[in-house]
Amino acid sequence: MKTALVIGAGPAGLMAADVLSQGGVRVIVADAMPTVGRKFLMAGKSGLNLTKVDPNLSQAYGPRAEAMAASLSAFGPAEVMDWARGLGQEVFVGSTRRVFPVAMKASPLLRAWLVRLAAAGVETRTRWRWTGWDGKAFVFDTLQGTQLIRPDATVLALGGASWARLGSDGRWADLLPGLTAPFQPANMGFVVNWSAHMAPHFGHPVKGAALVTEKRRERGEFIVSMKGLEGNGIYAVSRDLREGSLLHVDLLPDLTLAEVTARLSRPRGKATLSTQLRKTLKLDGVRLALLQEFGRPFDDLANKIKHLHLPLQGPRPIDEAISTMGGLRFDALDAGLMIRNHPGLFAAGEMLDWEAPTGGYLLTGCLATGRHAGLSALNYLSDIVA
Repeated sequence: MKTALVIGAGPAGLMAADVLSQGGVRVIVADAMPTVGRKFLMAGKSGLNLTKVDPNLSQAYGPRAEAMAASLSAFGPAEVMDWARGLGQEVFVGSTRRVFPVAMKASPLLRAWLVRLAAAGVETRTRWRWTGWDGKAFVFDTLQGTQLIRPDATVLALGGASWARLGSDGRWADLLPGLTAPFQPANMGFVVNWSAHMAPHFGHPVKGAALVTEKRRERGEFIVSMKGLEGNGIYAVSRDLREGSLLHVDLLPDLTLAEVTARLSRPRGKATLSTQLRKTLKLDGVRLALLQEFGRPFDDLANKIKHLHLPLQGPRPIDEAISTMGGLRFDALDAGLMIRNHPGLFAAGEMLDWEAPTGGYLLTGCLATGRHAGLSALNYLSDIVA
């Protein structure tokens, strides 16, 4: 029986192991952490967003849409939902077309998955950190000392370079010199130098606004934190901001500039400007605080309400990012995600050089590339036998 090694026990690695074990291959999964799927479990703490029913799914992967197309076309939202149901976890589609398991958590899904893998004979070895090669053997640092494995095919699913405490530290890049693009934060918060006036609003969500960059306009909630701005709305435009775009916010996206101007022109009598903004425009709380923070002087007020510049001081550190851009370049891979100068060595998941916004796209990308790499490794092993 041929042996396949999977290094990394996140969703991409487990999916590759699933495919390989179903193909009748002996599979060993090695992971540096004490337990498997740690970042997957963390993603499910606030409700596990598996995927999104999106007819333009590939566009979410931006410059890497073409490179991701083969994986996503074979394992998109419908297939992700069927996969979850196959593990006994029913799913539902929310109002934003995001897909969640009914249980909402990651742990029931992961437990069912691990049971299936164990039943298929998949061996899991934790606290095994890959440190390089000894000839054709993969070398691991383990609690039992140095261990070597000589597999017939290998899938790397080593993650990106954020959330090091959960296992994604990017240290693997040193083992593949010349094949990687520098890591950059993705889906991250941004630093803002607030005045003391903003302190009462830290932790408050900004709702009913639109975020505007030079390339896109996104409706989405975001959070004012002590460190700056974060949350799904910010993550949706984080690529643009990382690449240097300015950030503006439309505090009243449901009103036109003319409508805002008209309401501001109404006589306010003895009422203060703040009172007028609250009464005539329903602009209060943290949205009003943002206007007071960055809109002064209040000349051309209507335009500032519709196009308020939020000055950013740069992204938060990469280890705080939800995901990363950079990693193993696609031009180092063939169509089956095999590393060109390492026959029999495949790669999948966040360690590949792609990014996508939150909202199910990240997990779909990991599962899809994990399946793609697993199938390609299975075909490679079949060719060896032939």
